[in-house]
Order: sequence, then structure tokens, then C-alpha cells
Amino acid sequence: MIKAVFFDLDGTLLDTSKDLGGALNTVLEQYGKPALPFETIRPHVSNGANALVKLGFGEDLHPDTHQAYRLNLLDAYLADIASHTIAFAGIEALIEQCTANDIAWGIVTNKPATYTDALMQHFEFASPPVAQISPDHVSRAKPDPEGLLMACEMANCEPSEALYVGDHERDIEAGRNADIATVAVGYGFTPTTKCHLAWGADYTVSSAREIWPIIARLNGLA
Repeated sequence: MIKAVFFDLDGTLLDTSKDLGGALNTVLEQYGKPALPFETIRPHVSNGANALVKLGFGEDLHPDTHQAYRLNLLDAYLADIASHTIAFAGIEALIEQCTANDIAWGIVTNKPATYTDALMQHFEFASPPVAQISPDHVSRAKPDPEGLLMACEMANCEPSEALYVGDHERDIEAGRNADIATVAVGYGFTPTTKCHLAWGADYTVSSAREIWPIIARLNGLA
């Protein structure tokens, strides 16, 4: 029986790519560089602010310069964090189905709590998350299992009763490290739509609409 479903945030629960991409382009323009096409930025979003700075400004920055660009990017993002962010197609219906069947849901992300909390204030799902775990809440971020195990405690379930959904290989590794069944999604921020098939997840989907049938089958509801 699945008693709780946990989601990675960026690229799994919410499509944050346009707001993060906008923040990067804001900083690029501040420093006289041309904005990057959205299609160029999107595959790098799940890798975080450091990766976006490297994408925009190059790999060979002095550490102090890199940090300054990174902080400017994060400030720009926080100032306009949800203008274009939306839940991926099928996510709202999935959470409605979980709520209707007394299945808890939560978030385990490597996005710092400052940005996670600010972003989630703009969204209201069928029920609130029972856990919203960021790196600030644990001693080691994903792929370490600590965040997922903490989420299980908050959901009052065993790891064997949970499912973790993610769009990055580290998400699947984190689930494996926590002994939690995993769902790799192909609709997130990956270079291709088939990357997720090679991560060794327990289940793979190309749309969030395909997740509920997995849960229903595991719980004998199908």
C-alpha cells in the first residue's frame, strides 16, 4: 500500500523554468550580455543556480565573481518567483486523487527553503503537503536519503509505503538510498524526453497523468 507520495519540486511538481530563465536573463542583461533562448536554459534548471551561472557566464569565472552573479540571480528570482510558474499538466488532478484516497503528499527538494516557501505560497492544491523538505532542514541534500526519510516520518509511513517522483537521476538515487520506490518523469528539465529511462527507476512516465494509475494499481484500486 502506498500511503504517501513525495515529489521533487522543480521539473516534477512545478514548471519553474520560465521564471528561473527570466532571472538568469535579467542578470545577463545587467552585465551587458545577450539573453539566452528559453530552450537553451530549460535543460539546466534542475541543476540549480550554480549551473545557470555557468551556462550564462562560462565555467572559468573567479569564485568571487561567480558568487556575485549567483546572488544577483537568486535576488532576481525571488523578486519575481511565480509570474510564469505552473503545475505540470496532471499534477493538480493527481493530488486531488491522492487526497480523495487518504494518500498524503509532500515535497523533497534541493531548492533552499527561502525560495521553496516563497514559491509554494502561490499555489493551493486539494490538500496541503504534509512535508516540505529543503536542504535547510537536513544535514545532507539529495541524493542522500535523509530528506526522504524525514518526509516519511512526517507522513507517518514507512519507506516501503511511499513513492518518490523526480525528474533527475539524483532523485532516483535518493529514493533508492531511502528504500523508497521511485517514479522517473520524462516531462521535466532533461536534455531529452528519454533520459529518465536509463536511471533505473521502479517506474517511468512521460506525463504526470500516468502516475495515478501506478498508485491505484499498487493500492488495489485499479
